[in-house]
Amino acid sequence: MTVVPSAIDTSAIDAYVGGKVGAARIARGLSQTALGDAIGLSFQQIQSCEKGALHIGADRLCEIAKVLGVPVTSFFEGAPHGEAAAAAAATGTALDLEILRHLSRAPDEVVKQAVLRLIRTAPAGRAGEAAPHEPRSARPRRSDQATPGRRRMRGRHFAHAAVDRDPAQWQNLAAHLRAVSALAAVRAEPFGAGRLAALAGLLHDLGKYGKAFQTHLLEGGAAPDHVSAGVQEVLRLAAEGPDGFAVQLAAFCIAGHHDGLPDRDGHPGSLAELCVTAAPPLAPGWRSEIAPDAANLFPHGFRWHDRAFLPFQLAMLGRMVFSCLVDADIVDAEQVRATARGEAADPGAPGLPDVAEALAASLDAHVADGLPNAEESSAGRLPDAIAGARAAAARPRGVFSLTAPAGTSRTLAALGFALDHARHHGMARIVHAAPAALDGTAALLRTVLGEEVVLEHAMTIEAERPAAADTRGLVMEDWAAPVVATSHAELFESLFAASPARCRRLHRLAGTVILLEEPQAIALPVLRACVAALEELTLNYGCTVVLCAGVPPALAAPRLAGGLQIGLDRSLAPPPATPAPHAMLRLQPGATRTDNLLAALATAPQALVVVNGRRQAQALYHAGRAAGLEGLLHLSAGQVAADRQRTLAKARRELAAGRPCRLVATCLVEMAGALDFPLVWRAEAGLDRLLQATALCNRDGRRPARASLVTVFRPAGTGAPPELEPFVEAMRQVARRHEDLLSPEAMAAYLDEAYGRREEAELDRIVLRQAGAADRRASVLGCFTISTGQTRFAYRSVADAFRLDEGGLEPVIVAAEERAQHVLAALAGGRLQPGEAARALQPHLVAVPAAARRRLVESGHVAFVDPARQFAVLRDDSLYCPREGLLWWQADGQDGADVLA
Repeated sequence: MTVVPSAIDTSAIDAYVGGKVGAARIARGLSQTALGDAIGLSFQQIQSCEKGALHIGADRLCEIAKVLGVPVTSFFEGAPHGEAAAAAAATGTALDLEILRHLSRAPDEVVKQAVLRLIRTAPAGRAGEAAPHEPRSARPRRSDQATPGRRRMRGRHFAHAAVDRDPAQWQNLAAHLRAVSALAAVRAEPFGAGRLAALAGLLHDLGKYGKAFQTHLLEGGAAPDHVSAGVQEVLRLAAEGPDGFAVQLAAFCIAGHHDGLPDRDGHPGSLAELCVTAAPPLAPGWRSEIAPDAANLFPHGFRWHDRAFLPFQLAMLGRMVFSCLVDADIVDAEQVRATARGEAADPGAPGLPDVAEALAASLDAHVADGLPNAEESSAGRLPDAIAGARAAAARPRGVFSLTAPAGTSRTLAALGFALDHARHHGMARIVHAAPAALDGTAALLRTVLGEEVVLEHAMTIEAERPAAADTRGLVMEDWAAPVVATSHAELFESLFAASPARCRRLHRLAGTVILLEEPQAIALPVLRACVAALEELTLNYGCTVVLCAGVPPALAAPRLAGGLQIGLDRSLAPPPATPAPHAMLRLQPGATRTDNLLAALATAPQALVVVNGRRQAQALYHAGRAAGLEGLLHLSAGQVAADRQRTLAKARRELAAGRPCRLVATCLVEMAGALDFPLVWRAEAGLDRLLQATALCNRDGRRPARASLVTVFRPAGTGAPPELEPFVEAMRQVARRHEDLLSPEAMAAYLDEAYGRREEAELDRIVLRQAGAADRRASVLGCFTISTGQTRFAYRSVADAFRLDEGGLEPVIVAAEERAQHVLAALAGGRLQPGEAARALQPHLVAVPAAARRRLVESGHVAFVDPARQFAVLRDDSLYCPREGLLWWQADGQDGADVLA
């Protein structure tokens, strides 16, 4: 007998039995893969069985019981029947499994006992009896609806209200606090902060024990303050030592669990203001109901860097605990709403430990079969490159480097190491972060690993002014996937964020392998802070970081002051030999005008031109079309992912067929790999970027090197973007001393010039903007200090100022594809939740400067399609062209024709 889809309506009992199987498997310490291997099923089938999506036959259930060492009858103990079975299947299964999964891996027995104590002291009624929240803005006053049943509820304490259900079915406040506490504890346990997160969860809604808030729930009206009580109570619990700092971090978390982490002082809603706000009196007996325990809060074994770095470390710990609290609060609310609807909560994606073995096997199979567009000549044979990286997988966690040209070989070598390293050390997930567009990398990862395990998250879709207790209408991406493909901006801006929407995902970084592509592309003003965050992730959060670049590690000490420590045994590729050059690099003297460049392109049927911005690329493409250049293509981040991929595919076809192909692109083409042009023109940039452009010239070595020329030019009329100027100047300095810019000696000199000679102030500076005050320069690390035992942290100010792209970028949804239109229609019709819609729309986003998006919205070219003002959709089709992308600057009446004089 086999596992087959249920032919009759046994879904409720299947879900019940599946939940019992999952609980027994976790208690036994087996992964889904291990159980599947033992009985001849795939991990996907085991996962579906545990969800109740597949019916488990009697003979197979006997096999499972034998492997798990339990009686087969144990899967049916307490199984309800009829309508009760459906209710049982819908309540708690996913939550129970998640708690069991985390607790089975928790090394700290104290945390296990604390969670057990919370569960044992919970009231007899299930948390699932509660009903969903409703938005405050939509909630009518209920004073004229106060039925005798409602009046009988006075004296009881609720967490949330639901106007369409009897108050007797509302969620009990103590049950909510205990549930959030337990969920937060299991999320924080991987970095030792389970007890601290549990305390924050217990007290985050303490103010709801006040009479004013309970009256608000029963009768409606404006919600009174329910935050200050928790802030003030937690600060009373410990005054000095490590636990004194711990309760201060918990206070920040409680203060910000709706509106975002505050600063210590300096703005309305600051922590200092909440500390002196007159908190509402709380109902007697609240302490006995939730029994807060403030002993041994600070993570045991926390490793300190040095005294100067201590405040930054504490601030990061605060963000990580805040992430656990926010995620726990959201998950509990989702569980309650699912129960009220009679549905089982979605258990989410499998964990990497459950699927790592299968993913490694999938990688092996794909490498053996060969992959399309996998380059061979520049980075060595693909299997050899991967095998070399994987050989280091058993080494201790920490920082590694992988120096090789961008492309398929490097990506898969890093992935092979990450999978084996994660399996060896039991790590939670893999995060791949690239400087620019992700579609090529995400597509490769999906091809190799499968659609269901890879989450692509190029940009965060979030509300303009997120400040709501009810998160149902908000996008709150949590990175709950075995493999995440994201950008530098999303990774680092999240690490310095304050909003619940961005911080929710941070705890997922604990125990993660981070594959960081081209880290030298991080902007200089925030480089020191980004390096500090990476160092702290490896020091106290069990992370491994792999620096993947075409040049030696620029972020390593001692070259970079305060840089990462990378040992000699931490390279995942052998030191590259000095091969015969496949192309020549030439710096063109003087400035290059548009007409000169077009004249040169007219004599080159196949050529690549790389410029430093979207507007320059679009303007040059326009000029080339006007000049009648044959085979002209354009590639930039102004296009949606599908159009970029179509452009690259066409370029490869035309190049292979020997037909005219003149590609005008921004620097994102340098991450594409598998392109081979006979001639390349590259606008001035850092030497590392010139090297990347050179890799696209005669890549396969089929032409003489002297006939394969990369010409570096200075565009007339426009200099390099401000963020590139320091790197351009460093390149020029090296060019004066080194004739061969492609030599290892020239690259070492460039890295010393670009990074080794920077003052601390150049590597850590942001501009703080506050209403009614002049802008002021500050350092990120300097915004987190400790004075007389008090944490002076400026969480919100730093979050508002910290951007990898100056001015910040915001997403615009281009719904040109039918798929995007269907997603937006489902969102508008309530058939798709905002978080699901945001994930589905990632390939249809175009990033534009924040100021430009504001103007597009004001002029009506872009409109928000949801009440929370998160989904900004292009309404003026004339501003988007698949060949050119989003011409946002044309809405301002600019034509971009003066990019090159």
